Amino acid sequence: MKTGLETLILPAGEAGAEAAARTLAAGGLVAFPTETVYGLGADAGNAGAIAHLYAAKGRPAFNPLIAHVADLAAARRIGRFDACALRLAEAFWPGPLTLVVRKTENCPVAELATAGLDTVAIRIPAHPVAQAILRAFGGAVVAPSANLSGHVSPTLAAHVEGDLVGRIDLIVDGGPVTVGVESTIVGCFAAPMLLRPGGLSRERIETVLGAPLARLPAEAESDDSQPLAPGMLASHYAPRANVRLNARDVAPGEALLAFGPARLPGLEAATAVMNLSPSGDLDEAAANLFGYLRALDASGPRAIAVMAIPEQDLGEAINDRLRRAAVAR
Repeated sequence: MKTGLETLILPAGEAGAEAAARTLAAGGLVAFPTETVYGLGADAGNAGAIAHLYAAKGRPAFNPLIAHVADLAAARRIGRFDACALRLAEAFWPGPLTLVVRKTENCPVAELATAGLDTVAIRIPAHPVAQAILRAFGGAVVAPSANLSGHVSPTLAAHVEGDLVGRIDLIVDGGPVTVGVESTIVGCFAAPMLLRPGGLSRERIETVLGAPLARLPAEAESDDSQPLAPGMLASHYAPRANVRLNARDVAPGEALLAFGPARLPGLEAATAVMNLSPSGDLDEAAANLFGYLRALDASGPRAIAVMAIPEQDLGEAINDRLRRAAVAR
C-alpha cells in the first residue's frame, strides 16, 4: 500500500458533501460518519477504488462489503427484496440495519465488493452527513469501518485520522457518532437469519417479523465456509474447473490466469489467457480477480493455471482467495 497521500479534512456541510461526491466519483476514498461508526467509502461500482480501500485498511481478506444507498428505490436497483426484506426495510431504514439479499440481474456493485457472491449487503444510513454525501454522489457507496484492520472501530473523525491519514483522500468530520457499533446484519434467505449482531436488537427485528430469526450454523464460522455477509470469514469463489497455483508452464487444455509481463512455456496452447495486471500492480490484480476467474471458467478449460503472485500487500488477499479456489472438491 502506497502511503503519503494528502488527506484533506473538511467539516460536515454542503461543501464537504460536494467534495466527498467529487472524490468518490474520481475513484478516491472518503471517510464519513454514519450513525453506527465512521465508514471508509468508495464507489461501489469501481473495482479499482475498492481494491485501494482494502489496501488502505491493511491485511485485506476480500470479505463482502456493505453497499450504502440513499433510499429504498436505490436499494432495489441493486438487490431483490422479497416480502420479508421489504417489511424490515420499511420498519428500520434509514437505520443501523443491513439486509443481505439476492443481487438484481444487472447489479452495478462490483464483484470485488460482493466477494464473488450472488448476494449483496445493503444499508440506508440514518446519519444526515452520510445521507447528504450519498445524495450528492448519486450512487451506491461501499463503506466498511474507517480504521486499520484489527483496530477499534472509529467513532470520531480523530480516530480515522489517527489510523488512515496519508492513506485516504478525504475525511468529513461530522462529530461523534450516536450508535457506536456496527449495523446488525440480517440475511433475507428462506428463513431470515441473524448474521451479525449490531446496533439494532434481535428482539426489535423479531417483533416486526413475528417470528424468531434463524441462528447462524456453526459451520458458517469455519475457515472453509462460504461468506454470507460482511464481518464474517471470507471464502472462495469456486470455479467449475480445477485451479493450479504457482504455474510455471501451461499444459494443453488449460486456461492461464497470468500476472506480470513474463510469458510462460506453453502459452500458445492455452484455451484462454487473461492477465490480472501486465505491469504487476497488485491493486489492479485485485480489482480484476473475480471477473477474470469467471471469464476463464466460462471458456471451458480442463483447468486454470495461475501464475505466482507476490505474498505482500493485496497479494496476501489475492493468494488467500486463489488457495480457497484451488481446494479439491
